[in-house]
Amino acid sequence: MKAYRYRWVVFGVMALIYFFVYFHRTSPAVLATTLMGEFAVTALAVGVLSSAYFYPYGVMQIPVGYLSDTKGPRLITTVFTLIAFLGTLLFALSPTFEVAILGRLLIGVGVSGVYIPTIKILSQWFKDDEFATLTGVLFAVGNVGALASAYPLAAMVSAFGWRGTFFLIGAITLVLALSCWIFVRDSPGGVLETNMKGEKFSTNFRVVVQNPVVWLIATSAFLRYGIVMGYQGLWGGPYLMDVYGMQREEAGGVLMMVGVGTIFGAPVIGFLSDKVIRTRKWFLVAAGLGFTFTMAPLVFLTANLSVAQLYMISFLIGLFSAAGPVAYALIKESYPLEVTGLATSIVNVFPFFGGAVFQVFMGYLMDTVGMVGKSYPPEAYSLAFSFCLVASLASAVLILFVHEKR
Repeated sequence: MKAYRYRWVVFGVMALIYFFVYFHRTSPAVLATTLMGEFAVTALAVGVLSSAYFYPYGVMQIPVGYLSDTKGPRLITTVFTLIAFLGTLLFALSPTFEVAILGRLLIGVGVSGVYIPTIKILSQWFKDDEFATLTGVLFAVGNVGALASAYPLAAMVSAFGWRGTFFLIGAITLVLALSCWIFVRDSPGGVLETNMKGEKFSTNFRVVVQNPVVWLIATSAFLRYGIVMGYQGLWGGPYLMDVYGMQREEAGGVLMMVGVGTIFGAPVIGFLSDKVIRTRKWFLVAAGLGFTFTMAPLVFLTANLSVAQLYMISFLIGLFSAAGPVAYALIKESYPLEVTGLATSIVNVFPFFGGAVFQVFMGYLMDTVGMVGKSYPPEAYSLAFSFCLVASLASAVLILFVHEKR
């Protein structure tokens, strides 16, 4: 098969693997109450379990980039996807809560080796004027994975149980790992072209970290993505079930709107930022303010929202999170070309730590209020969402201090 056709096979395999990166990231939202009942643990404990995905994911970003350059993205993605398979299997079979956390930790390690190698492969197989389009499609596929972790996952858990569901997902992950090794090639010629200059790493690192722009954008991303993962990734589901009495499937349907908002917003915001309004900074400021206004009803009208309003709030959370990729464009335009990759990889660590911290701290805040019977009262969720409201405003304020270079 000619290279221009075979590249779609390569892209298809990598995109399917990336689908499960997002799926695992947000799946605890519909599992939280089930896991609390299964293992007899509190909200804080489930927050720790969910956050175990994010710590290794964030830490591994820079090493994965280096390994992709030196060992080849095909090998790295295959090995890391096998680790994700082992983690999923361990999670499905976990006899204790501690083993479930270990499984979630291994899942985080495994899926950390997908995005950067995929970007590397796309740069080898596709033309420069196709690259942005394909990365946009990849982003959309990931968010379809987030959609699948809402209502479809809830339906599967109801039908097969959470253990049976994740055992099936583990089997699919194993097939994808083998498919990566069999079908994917690092480049059309099969040989990866690299331009590693290890002796310059320390110098480039200093250039990146001494510029306050990277810390302003990284901290803002930490807060912005923390809000999304706090709601979509974990506590949105229990909130809808505890406060509004929704069944798991109905709550999953509401949470699906976060992914819909992101899929809709990402290409629109990217196009406006590139071609129409031509700014990065002000889209990020607007996103922070948008999160602030979106969180306000969850804080002040926690138990008094209509179903239609809950759907709209979820959609807006996804829409405002779609401004996230603009932050990477702002980083790219703030540094010399030879250090933009390093700067981007450093910034890419922060959102995942944000997701981890928010999930745990929101669970902690809920536990300070305590459960009423077998569920958390509206006051517990209102307190947790208040933390998100303050964080969203801080995220916008930080970007005001960034000097935009176009």
